[in-house]
Amino acid sequence: MSVSSEDQLHVTVLAQDLRRIAGKLKRRLREQASVGDLPPSQTSVLLRLEKHGPATTSDLARLEGMRPQSMGAVVAALESARLICGAPDPADGRKTLLSLTEQCRTWIGEGRAARQDWLSRTIRARLSPAEQDQLIAAIPLLERLVND
Repeated sequence: MSVSSEDQLHVTVLAQDLRRIAGKLKRRLREQASVGDLPPSQTSVLLRLEKHGPATTSDLARLEGMRPQSMGAVVAALESARLICGAPDPADGRKTLLSLTEQCRTWIGEGRAARQDWLSRTIRARLSPAEQDQLIAAIPLLERLVND
């Protein structure tokens, strides 16, 4: 079954529109919390530690595709900001496991709450109940695009 050039153009335009809108939504959400104050490398490390738990600097460097020396600078900055802390690895005391501080967990939670609040208020203010239903119906389609 061949795809017509009209169908290809339609999908290309759809993909461009989705990418543009997703990028704009991401920027708007980022504006709602102070996470934008951190460089992407630091934000990525914090999110990785939050999702996967404690890790060594070497582990983080490998997972993030960075040289250990570069990751050392990222870790030092996060420790200096009191967003992460290190403790001896119970399995190998020569290693240090890095984890989020309670201050960081609170900060992340507050940022998420601010973004959620903004998005909820914006949906209510700008979309009718029927439009909200259309958005709800699109969620499974969007999930199929991003899930493996």
